[in-house]
Amino acid sequence: MKKGFALLLVLVLCAAIGGAALGEAELSYDGEVVAGESIPVTAPYGGLISVMIPRGNSWVKAGDEICEIEGKLNYAPIEGTVTGLYAVEGDGAESIGERYGAVLFIEPTHKYVIQGSSEKAYNKSENYFVHLGERVYMSCIKDGTHQGTGVVSALTESGYTVEVTGGEFYLNEKVDIYRTSEKTKDSCIGRGTVNRAKPVEVKGTGSILKLLVKNGDFVERGEALFETVDGVLDGLYAPDRKVLSPVTGVVESVEKHKGENAAKGDALIKVSPADSFQVEFSVPESDLFSLTEGQPVKLELYWDNEDGGTYDGKIAAISYKNETAAASATTTTSDRKSYKVWASFTPDERIRLGMTMVVYPVTAPEEEPENTTEEE
Repeated sequence: MKKGFALLLVLVLCAAIGGAALGEAELSYDGEVVAGESIPVTAPYGGLISVMIPRGNSWVKAGDEICEIEGKLNYAPIEGTVTGLYAVEGDGAESIGERYGAVLFIEPTHKYVIQGSSEKAYNKSENYFVHLGERVYMSCIKDGTHQGTGVVSALTESGYTVEVTGGEFYLNEKVDIYRTSEKTKDSCIGRGTVNRAKPVEVKGTGSILKLLVKNGDFVERGEALFETVDGVLDGLYAPDRKVLSPVTGVVESVEKHKGENAAKGDALIKVSPADSFQVEFSVPESDLFSLTEGQPVKLELYWDNEDGGTYDGKIAAISYKNETAAASATTTTSDRKSYKVWASFTPDERIRLGMTMVVYPVTAPEEEPENTTEEE
């Protein structure tokens, strides 16, 4: 009888200890670091991508250079001095041109032109046929003290235009024009009036990204004056050619590559921001009601659980649709059903997408009832 009672007591104690251990066992789940969102980094204007730095799945920090987008360079058509520069960086070239006639003007180094005609030409048939680009020689009709050289730059219905390339004259002065440097009588092809050369207009299309000259600058023919890009820049703000990342995170994909053209608003890369990283894990239906949104969790790196590999987080969302797992001989219908859960946390530079983390839900300890019995 005593032996039977002792055996029964041992069994009761073992059951009690086993129940307590089971009650204190903490839940844990294996999860994977995933991106909570993906944002595109877009082109602020259109142009040619000359540099593309990041690769897919690489790490990028806020402020890092993504790429460089080049525009179209506009060049000086003649040698001269920049004048009438009306635009500022960020302006639309067309709108400035409509208002002022051009983005800027260049006063030619050769400041005189002569409007000539066949009047007073020597009566010889070839003297009435003037050719573009022909070199000619001029002499004032008053006393011949003012002489110069020039090139026929245009033909008109009433005559031709000579661009003076050498010599000094008075405005509105009358000159005879010759084919030969000796200025013989039979080489005279006409007479003309000296005028001031008009400033040459330089127009453009698109928005002005960079001005490369200022009023008063001397420029040579073919020198770059300003750079334009496709699209409208935001206000009068002209960004640098470099496009910077607005966030820190992982480059999900590279949408444009070096040598390609991008329009304003085109996605250059897509980035998964680090502050959107979450741990995704599955819980069986039997554990579902042990978890709530906002509940704190401990997150532990699967491969490093001692040296700072633990992070605080909280449950951000719980799926409202189950995922049915494959059936086995030892699982019940309830066990085969699982739900996705996402935990948010603050990652550091060690965290990479796809890493395995162990999730430990934190449960608040049960409060012991207060002893309200008054001591006598």
